[in-house]
Amino acid sequence: MTLLLEMFTYPFIVRAFAAGVLLSLCAALLGVPLVLKRYSMIGDGLSHVSFGALSVALACGWAPLPVSIPVVIVAALGLLRMTECSRMGADAAIAVVSASSLALALGIIVTSLTTGMTTDVDSYMFGSILAMTQADVVLSALLCVGVLVLFVLFYHRLFAITFDENFSRATGGKVGLYNTLLSVLTALTIVLGMRMMGAMLISSLVIFPALSAMRVEKSFRGVVVLAGVLSVLGFCAGLTGSYLLSTPVGASVVVVDLLIFLLCCGVRRVRG
Repeated sequence: MTLLLEMFTYPFIVRAFAAGVLLSLCAALLGVPLVLKRYSMIGDGLSHVSFGALSVALACGWAPLPVSIPVVIVAALGLLRMTECSRMGADAAIAVVSASSLALALGIIVTSLTTGMTTDVDSYMFGSILAMTQADVVLSALLCVGVLVLFVLFYHRLFAITFDENFSRATGGKVGLYNTLLSVLTALTIVLGMRMMGAMLISSLVIFPALSAMRVEKSFRGVVVLAGVLSVLGFCAGLTGSYLLSTPVGASVVVVDLLIFLLCCGVRRVRG
């Protein structure tokens, strides 16, 4: 108990908790429609693009976020356009981006030819709570407000486009607009979350809470609420374990999320 209380005396851990809880909630809420629409690996694809943009920005001495955010948003919208205007499915389009890893390879090449693998670059690759700043907390709070407003005010529209885009489009629903909002908010979540989770692990925040909630709840509303709760609890437990055991934050959170997923699978099996 003393160690837990001592943990909150460090400002960087308080910032990490605040930003991490907000980003975990955003990733979990967005993850539910993304997983159901077969966009579950979008976090992996966009994190590769984000790392390439961040590496170029650091090599040129520019601020990382103002460079990476528009690049990743454009990439997210490009993936959306690719799936809408071709016969390629969402999962296949994301796989093309992830498998080619052009942006990731470009970032590594630029880094090796300029600054080398510095602490800043390493923190974006594998995550670091020391990288979180007050500005990250503020941006995370604004992003969380945007995601909550989307789900509270337009819940029924999201439900419709998640399960049947054609029917929603036929009834006059603005499918393109809501898909664009989901893509932009996901891109922002990936860019901000990389500071803590790293490019290699950020997709777990999108996938695991949604899949865990789907093993327990049957309704869309129940899955969304439970995914948010499990994601926040998993992050808090992972960050606490990281502090107590001196392990990397991103890896600790992923392990906790995996344990929660296995527990939910056990609950589903017991229920029959």
